[in-house]
Amino acid sequence: MGGHDLDGALRVAVELAEWASEKIRGTDAGAGGPARQKASPADIVTDTDEAVERHVRAVLRREFPGWGIDGEEYGVEEGSSHAPHWVIDPVDGTTNYAHGLGWCSFSLGLAEPDGSPLLGVVADPWRREIFTAASGRGAHLDGTPIRAADHTTLTGHVFMTEWAAHAHWPGLDALLGELAARHCTVRVMGSTALSLVQVAAGRATAAAIGEFHPVDGLPALLIATEAGALAMPQLPAYDEPLLLAAPGAAAEARELWRTTVSSRT
Repeated sequence: MGGHDLDGALRVAVELAEWASEKIRGTDAGAGGPARQKASPADIVTDTDEAVERHVRAVLRREFPGWGIDGEEYGVEEGSSHAPHWVIDPVDGTTNYAHGLGWCSFSLGLAEPDGSPLLGVVADPWRREIFTAASGRGAHLDGTPIRAADHTTLTGHVFMTEWAAHAHWPGLDALLGELAARHCTVRVMGSTALSLVQVAAGRATAAAIGEFHPVDGLPALLIATEAGALAMPQLPAYDEPLLLAAPGAAAEARELWRTTVSSRT
């Protein structure tokens, strides 16, 4: 990490994830203040989103001066030249949170200037779980190493995905049809970060999103790949689709991806 303190960064990131989880749980789902519309009726924010991100930014500025910050609610703060930058989604799954559905997450990661992930933390406040990874060091769940599933097929297993806010993304309907034909059960739960890390934990055999955004996707991407999952592409561009799959099912997933999604993007 070019002389930067990755151990210290991960320690602070986990402490912030623990704090954010308490904050989210403490308000109860649906009690984080009135939901307010941002870009569309399907894009909302609550007081909790903003309060969590403000606190996280303040801590990161104090502990890591000169490093950049990119957050879901307050945008980009440029860091020093050649410095890494943080990516923050304070409540990933705000719609679930605001409607009293207990499936959302806190997501925090650190990336090189070129966007390559250095560390990732995803917290599930309701299940009191914290997923972590550092580049080259493997992935952990509450401090215990985790690995992607050893399944050799998608058939009979779980595939996680998310809408693009309220809408299907190009190729998704065809992909769902092919997965149904394979008796692969699809789940759309409402939090990109939390859905992607289920592949890292071996709970889902694969996962896909139609639009990759670093603030909620990069930490989970690192956690999944450090757990042995394969990513297609390895590091998506902004708004590019992403597929994650357990190694043994990756060839099948890649072929489905090629015939349903890649040909339509």
